[in-house]
Amino acid sequence: MRSFVMAALIGTVAGGLLTTQIAGPLLAQEEKSSSSVYEQLDLFGDIFERIRAQYVEEVEESELIEAAINGMLTSLDPHSSYLSPKDADDMRVQTRGEFGGLGIEVTQEDGFVKVVSPIDDTPADAAGIEAGDFITHVDGEGILGLTLDEAVEMMRGPVGSEIIITVVREGEDEPFDVTITRDTIKLTAVRTRSQGDAVVLRITTFNDQTYPNLESGLAEAVEELGGMENVEGFVLDLRNNPGGLLTQAIRVSDGFLDKGEIVSTRGRDIQDGDRYNATEGDLAEGKPIVVLINGGSASASEIVAGALQDHRRAIVVGTKSFGKGSVQTVMPLRGEGAMRLTTARYYTPSGRSIQALGVSPDIIVEQPRREEPEETEEENGPLSRSEADLRGSLDNDSLTEDERRQIEEDRARAEAAAELREEDYQLAYAIDILKGLSALSIDDQ
Repeated sequence: MRSFVMAALIGTVAGGLLTTQIAGPLLAQEEKSSSSVYEQLDLFGDIFERIRAQYVEEVEESELIEAAINGMLTSLDPHSSYLSPKDADDMRVQTRGEFGGLGIEVTQEDGFVKVVSPIDDTPADAAGIEAGDFITHVDGEGILGLTLDEAVEMMRGPVGSEIIITVVREGEDEPFDVTITRDTIKLTAVRTRSQGDAVVLRITTFNDQTYPNLESGLAEAVEELGGMENVEGFVLDLRNNPGGLLTQAIRVSDGFLDKGEIVSTRGRDIQDGDRYNATEGDLAEGKPIVVLINGGSASASEIVAGALQDHRRAIVVGTKSFGKGSVQTVMPLRGEGAMRLTTARYYTPSGRSIQALGVSPDIIVEQPRREEPEETEEENGPLSRSEADLRGSLDNDSLTEDERRQIEEDRARAEAAAELREEDYQLAYAIDILKGLSALSIDDQ
């Protein structure tokens, strides 16, 4: 017993000595690090004073400080930035769904301004701006070397005013100019329509109105088709959707999932992570879903596509998405400004990060570029004729009126499908998949 107590005391003393020996260098290192930070801050103060006193022109002190703050944030990644009071207010307005501008979502890549996607029915969309375009000049002035916010500020202006942007596009030999008239951008978060017996849900952005628009639009389209029993399936069109609110991406995903994880976020510290799970209830009532994506589908769009893909709730069709797998938190600052800071990465239910990789479709389908139609001899020649066009041809006596009407309706559907293939090949492909899945489910019954 005595030897045990002695051993314990020796262990305690030795432990104390060890702690002292380790803690000493650590404290010294900490003090040295703090000293270095203060030295750097002193250096910043020296430079600030010299600029203010000796720069060739008088400068606004507040602008210098804002530029320094923004430089610190933009050096981290393309999505972190300082928002001046005006920019912070503009962002809040955009989230509500209406703002002035061209109608493009942009990011920065290797110093260049890159179009993530044009927004549907906006001046940029009408002018033919495409996802993946690089903007090099605004009204003839180069924007290489500017921060993203500075480049965006150059593209802003009064509604009704014209702007000329110079675009570099893959597949084009030379840069070209595009003239766009600025307008008020009104974002319709979800547009719904029926295409044959399928319901197409076109989600253009994730703002406060996205899920309410989706829920009401889906219900109306189903009612127009005469009930869910008459619906073949749903196409969730997320092409050229640059993203938006994480909360809305979660709600949209939850709308088509009964259970399981939707997305998880992981920050620097383990305790900063979050996991979001689906609740019971499927707006589509188990009907097949096809999700359409392309290189302009980013952020919140990728969360939805990744969740539905991982749960095998939908078939993802199109081309690889943009690959923005990070979460930005907007933090209010004194003076009504704000800081947009990347605070986490997000992961799909299977645990994969989409950052820089994007969501890969289950079926890759490219959208053919639209080309001017060329006249052919067949188009200019005599119209094609069939037996029914010949004078005095015999009637078909094997069909009832109802059967004849059904054949005409089937033919009209086939012609409409052919027209859709010319207009939007990817969407037509998605609807063909729904038809096949619908036919299989009927056969199984």
